[in-house]
Order: sequence, then structure tokens, then C-alpha cells
Amino acid sequence: MAMVVYCDQTPKQFHGTLPEETDILVIGGGVIGISTAYHLAKKGVRVAVCEKGRVAGEQSSRNWGWIRQQGRDAAELPISMESNRIWKQLVSETNEDLGFTQQGVYYLAENEQDLSSFEAFLKLAKQHGLDTQIQSERQIREQIQGRPGKWRGAMVTPSDARAEPWQAVPAIARIAERLGAVVVEDCAVRTLDFEGGKVSGAVTEKGRIKAGRVLLAGGAWSSLFAGNLGVSVPQLVVRATVAATAPVPNVFSGNAADSDFAFRRRADGGYTLALSDLHQHYIGPSSFKHLLKWLPALKASYKGISLGFKGPAGHPDSWAHKRSWAENDVTPFEKVRVLNPAPDPSAKTTILARWADRFPQLAETRLVEIWAGMIDAMPDFIPIMDEVPSHKGVFIATGFSGHGFGIGPAAGRIMSDLMAGNPAGHDMSRFRFNRFHDGSKIEIGPFL
Repeated sequence: MAMVVYCDQTPKQFHGTLPEETDILVIGGGVIGISTAYHLAKKGVRVAVCEKGRVAGEQSSRNWGWIRQQGRDAAELPISMESNRIWKQLVSETNEDLGFTQQGVYYLAENEQDLSSFEAFLKLAKQHGLDTQIQSERQIREQIQGRPGKWRGAMVTPSDARAEPWQAVPAIARIAERLGAVVVEDCAVRTLDFEGGKVSGAVTEKGRIKAGRVLLAGGAWSSLFAGNLGVSVPQLVVRATVAATAPVPNVFSGNAADSDFAFRRRADGGYTLALSDLHQHYIGPSSFKHLLKWLPALKASYKGISLGFKGPAGHPDSWAHKRSWAENDVTPFEKVRVLNPAPDPSAKTTILARWADRFPQLAETRLVEIWAGMIDAMPDFIPIMDEVPSHKGVFIATGFSGHGFGIGPAAGRIMSDLMAGNPAGHDMSRFRFNRFHDGSKIEIGPFL
């Protein structure tokens, strides 16, 4: 199935009617919001999803498609392992094609220092019974038909997988609908209603809806929405570029990345390619507001991020956006239905050059599509999954920092239980909302 890049004109897939009342309202139709709705509907909870544009229209359809346990933060790893199991269950329990295949993730080492850097995660993986292993240069050469001598070995987790994002997330939404969830596209939520200090519903562009609990899962837009409620979320966004090749001979069937390049096979015979060292952050009001919280991350990963002032039109931290509005106002979410940023102008040349460097026999490969997405990132590269202490009944799941697609089904399960008053099943202290406001030291997680 060919890559789908969503835009405002993409036909609607979901035609739900906004109900007058629901138990839980989900704001955002990306992988986190849709997965939460799926788990809630499976529990028999009434749930409605309001998506300002298209389900999976933004980063949830524009990512690499990796379902990765490898390289996760220690707190994320058990959640990622649960998510891996849920992905397999989704495939076995439904008739939906998610593009799921389990062919491992490979972190390729270009020198001995790279290999040594894998040891910390290898120890963590063993503690959790994950099948991560170190493979030699000879083993990698047998599996990947790349330029001899390019890679000295790799860290590999064979149980890691991938799915096709533009297939998988809408498919999970259809499953959720069959279970009773209501999914409404072209329905921006403007603000929330409160009674007695607790959320009681929301005002959408299509009218009011009553709800005792609300989940904000707006991806790159979450911080802007929260700010209008007086809730500070130190989330910034970065642009990342990805490309798809035409069908080419199979040189590797899995998913791999080295120091600056990532590649993985697709079902149509092509490869999805990405630059892991090319991300752009466009300076906006939030950049200054949250600068102090972001300084440790900038020092740790500055080589992979460039800064600019003129970002894609209408991006979430654009200087042109209003920062506050009332329920009758047209919001930024209605003005930008689907954020479809142009790819980095230099990315195509760089992607093809690095592909030819790794695989000289495929130097004439043609790109059939190149696109970009805006990644929602937190100062420690770890998401928030928590209730907002000052706004009872309002939960946030955002800032997945490019890690969200693979972990999405388990994150949705966790949020569904938290909102239902049930145990999360994992230690959630690493993901608490207040870690950015209570003086805690920012502990940076893995960037990739």
C-alpha cells in the first residue's frame, strides 16, 4: 500500500456524529488518542474522539513505523514490551491489515565505541527478559547486503517490529468504532467546561458535549490547547523529514539505524528512509517560555537540531497563532486542520547520498515520495501521561518525542485505566505532569 500524506482535502474516513454526552472525551485522533479510545470501548466505556482534521493526519502517519522496544528509557521499556504484545493481539484478533511484521530493530555500530555504548541497554534488556543481543560484523554482513566494512556490528532485538502508520492507526480507529467508540473528524475542540473545579465537558466547533473526564492527546498541538486553560506544558515541536523509495531489490528485510541514517523495508518493495541527525526547531513564543527547562536537552543533542525563525505555515508555535480564546472564537485548530509541513529542502539529496553510501549497488534508487512531520517533544524526551493536578478530570498524554507510534497501544491502555480509576500496571512516576513544576532534576532519556 502506497504512503498516504494527509492534507485538508483528504476524504473523511470517519463520519461519527458528536453525541450530547459521553463518559470520556478524547481530544486528538493520533495513535495515542485512538488507542485510548479502543481500550475504553473494549471496556464498555462510552468514549468520543474529536479530531480537528483527519485521524492519523499528522505525525501518527508520518513516522518511521517502528514498533521498538530496543533503546527505550528504563521506565518506557516495560510499557514498550506490553505494546509489542498488544500490536500482535490487534493483528490476531481483527481482520484489519496493520502492515505489521516482526523482523527486528538493528542499531548499527560504525566503530568499537558505538558497540560499547550498547552495553547499558543490553543489561537493562536482560533484567526484563527482552531478547536483545549483540551481533558481530560477520553476522550483520550476512543479513544486510551493504557496503563491506561500513558496520562493525549491531545491537539487535529480534522481537521488535514495524507497521505501516497510515494503515495502522485508521485501522485501530475502525476497530474502536466497531466496539462502540464515536470518532468525529473535522471537529476541533475549542475549550473545556468546568463545574465545581472539575471538568464537565467541552465546547467544540460542532457544539457542546458533556464528559466527566477528558484526555488531551493533541500531539504537537497539546501545549497550545493546554495554555488556553492556564496549564503550562513545556512541549516544543521539531520537524523531521522522511522519504519512500520505489521498489528495489531486497538488501535487508528489517529496520535499522546507524549514527545518522535509518532505513526499513516496506511491503510494496521499497524502503522508508530517514535522517536521524536532521531535525529543525522553529523558534516561537514557547521556545522562550520554556528555555530554561530545555537547556539540558539542547546541550545533550544540539548536533542533531538546527534552529530557525521561519517555520512551516501555521505550525503549533507560530507567532501568528492566538494564545488565548473564548468558546465562540475560531481557534488555531480550525485554521490548520492538517499540519502538512514541507520537507527540509536539503533532505532529498542527503538521503539519497547516504543510501548510496550504505548500498552502492542501489545508487540509482528513485524516491517516490518525501514528506515531513512535526514531532511533539518534551525537555527530557519522555512523555507526560497523567492527570493535571490543578484541573480535576483532565488528563494529558503528549510529548512522546518521536517514540509514540510503537508505544501507542500500551499508552492507550494505560490512559484508559487511569481515567477509569484503575491501576496503570506500571510505575508512572517518570511520566508525571508535575516533574517539570516541582523542582525535580530533568533526567534526559534516549533521543532516538
